[in-house]
Amino acid sequence: MGTISKSTNSLAFFFNHDSHLRVSSNAQNFYYYCRCFSATSAKTPNSGRDIVESPNQFLKSVRDRCRSRSIRNLDDALALFDRMLHMHPLPSLMDFNQLLGAIARMKHHLTVITLIKEMELSGIAPDDYILSVLINCFCHLNRVDFGFSIFARILKLGFQPNCVILTTLVKGVCLQGKIAEGLKFVNEMENNGYKPNTFTYGTVMNCLCKIGKTGEAVGLLRKMEERNLELDVVLYSTIIDSLCKDRLVTEALTLFSEMTNRGIQPDVVTYNSLIQGLCNFGQWEEVTKQLNEMVERKIMPDLHTFSILVDTLGKEGRLTKAEEVFDAMIKRGIKPNVVTYNSLIDGYCLQNKMDEAVKTFNTMVRKGCSPCVVSYNILINGYCKNRKIDEAVSLFREMSTKGFFPNVVTYSTLIGGFCLVGRPKIALELLHEMQGCGQPPNIQTCAILLDGLCKNLHFTEAMALFKEMEDKRLDLNIVIYSILIDGMCNAGKLTTASELFNALPTKGLQPNVWTYTIMMKGLFKEGLLNEARELFEKMEENGCSPDHVTYNTIIEGFLQHNEISWVVKYLKMMVDKGFSANATTATILIDLMSTNRADKTLQDFFQISV
Repeated sequence: MGTISKSTNSLAFFFNHDSHLRVSSNAQNFYYYCRCFSATSAKTPNSGRDIVESPNQFLKSVRDRCRSRSIRNLDDALALFDRMLHMHPLPSLMDFNQLLGAIARMKHHLTVITLIKEMELSGIAPDDYILSVLINCFCHLNRVDFGFSIFARILKLGFQPNCVILTTLVKGVCLQGKIAEGLKFVNEMENNGYKPNTFTYGTVMNCLCKIGKTGEAVGLLRKMEERNLELDVVLYSTIIDSLCKDRLVTEALTLFSEMTNRGIQPDVVTYNSLIQGLCNFGQWEEVTKQLNEMVERKIMPDLHTFSILVDTLGKEGRLTKAEEVFDAMIKRGIKPNVVTYNSLIDGYCLQNKMDEAVKTFNTMVRKGCSPCVVSYNILINGYCKNRKIDEAVSLFREMSTKGFFPNVVTYSTLIGGFCLVGRPKIALELLHEMQGCGQPPNIQTCAILLDGLCKNLHFTEAMALFKEMEDKRLDLNIVIYSILIDGMCNAGKLTTASELFNALPTKGLQPNVWTYTIMMKGLFKEGLLNEARELFEKMEENGCSPDHVTYNTIIEGFLQHNEISWVVKYLKMMVDKGFSANATTATILIDLMSTNRADKTLQDFFQISV
């Protein structure tokens, strides 16, 4: 039973009730480890209470506190467990079950495992409920293999596993990313007479959606329909949300209609998923329709609904509308949270309205809504984009005095800001400060700094940073190499750029459209027209389709060297692909035509095009 694959493959054996399969020694060792690792409950004081309660009064109090979820913390729960374990006679299993369930809800899974072992050592045989709690704890600790061992024990003891136990195991398997094995387990459950319920299928469906396998989730929904299982709003909402995240909004709307036609009423979660998907595509007429439909169904927009609208409108630069929605939200008695405020602040920053952004930040604080690291990051990014680096640094320093620790996004943003204002050496110092504070830079941080060093012509430092990244075995991607190749081309170091480009396959990387375009631009700059044209052809042969930037680059390259026949060829190709000339290309062409330097072929092309 060492791995989950063994557990699921031998599932038929588990379902044989005559099996003598025992809990593995590994599981027993894990018990012992948990017992040593967890806070022990043996000598915990009785929470300082001096009032003497009768056993019945005490147990009633424990039950009430478990039901009302008023147990304060783990120490409190351990004190209760210790007293129960030393009572004579011992409390019923139901009383232990309730307390263990309460501790499990507090997510102290290791402790629950230890306490169950303590019960066994005290002579208390666990029932199927306690064993199901044990399975749940092992699954949360990512040890679903031990969960299957306990499952075998349940069968050996003659208990009938219920849907909760089976669903917990399915969830444990799926959380390990083994969705196929989870589905296999569900099928074997059915083959052995255990009917999975809606919750079981819903668990698998949720996992499928989380890993982006929405199509398989839809297939599972159809399977549930065939088996006449009850479909509910949660199942549909899960898939609708996943479809919207996959940018398949039309399909989401179709599934939404199917749901309502079945008589299943949507809830605010369903509508929020649809509205988010529609907002992402700027389909405001459909958004308005869904909002009106919500109100007609007496489903009131909530905080999340308004936050989606404020965020999208802000990102689109429609700040007046965003402010109107924000005000309407407050008038409805819905108090904005930090996410809503951050969305509005970000909208102002994107439109370079830093005074309004700071004003909104201060209003948020004044209204008793505490900012977060993201709030500061948004403002710092706004200042950096506006080249107000001193204000960004001031805010960066203020964070620590307010009890906020800059994260990798904060540092990366500020590093980018220093590079933008031509101070890359300070950006490099900031990288070292970041590392000194125990905040390791990620690949994006390095990319920002590498790009800044190259753009500011600090090639020695750029190569040193690149070498350091290689030495630290960072997962260097095509973006990093493209940045460095671009820097070398701009510095006239075409040989170095070519070496880096040609070495990409040995690094397990394939150049993308940006990498090819950069290299072509570098070749044109050095007058290597044939090599640039050959690279263009090689690009297509390798399955990398040129985009509008590539076409404009090659046309500009030939124009600058007055190779008009090639210009005409690539202009025709660009037009056929549905691309158009950018401002630079258009300016060169217009200048060429106006000075009568264009040959007849180019003039004829424009007459035909017009």
